[in-house]
Amino acid sequence: MFIDDKLSQEISKQLSVLTKEVKLVMFTQEIECMYCRETRTLLEELVQTSNKLKLEVYNFVIDKDKAELYGVDKIPAIVILEADGDKDYGIRYYGIPSGYEFASLLEDIKMVGTGEVDLEQDIIERVKAIDKDVHLQVYVTPTCPYCPRAVIAAHKFAYLNPKIKSDMVEATEFPHLARKYNVMGVPRTVINETDFIEGAVPEDMLLDKIYENLNMTV
Repeated sequence: MFIDDKLSQEISKQLSVLTKEVKLVMFTQEIECMYCRETRTLLEELVQTSNKLKLEVYNFVIDKDKAELYGVDKIPAIVILEADGDKDYGIRYYGIPSGYEFASLLEDIKMVGTGEVDLEQDIIERVKAIDKDVHLQVYVTPTCPYCPRAVIAAHKFAYLNPKIKSDMVEATEFPHLARKYNVMGVPRTVINETDFIEGAVPEDMLLDKIYENLNMTV
């Protein structure tokens, strides 16, 4: 059990602000998937805390069409959707959202379930002004207290602009990717495969780096 009675009550109180249903879509494969079973158990317990939460679970191999639909290329994976119309904001979790990252998951659920984004208006406008494709990969570990800030910032940007896709990637579960992107410390946000920014930087600094990568005027 990941969520005991006391924690369940706390989460239920947090999620009482939801005004829209949120669907969590998980991709798993019981054999040869580190933390797949644990991730599924965590999500099954989480959806019990709010009647606004729904969970769908798919097999990464058997349900290949669903994986392709959501652009999921590794597992365990979680896609967060606004349930009405299965609206996809490009928010992804690769690896179990445990430890400090559980807070990121809750924040994302509240954002999608309320439509409220806690950002300054000028930053919101600059994020919405991006007209080129952006892929953000935020490499984290569950024991990193600074990582949620980086993950939540990237996911806020994805929520605001359909051109932006943002992934949380748990570095220890995907060591080949950590090596590929030279992840020596976390959080490390990789921008469009070619650029990166270290640490849990303020949203405006992350945005400046994205603009720089896209050759857009700040």
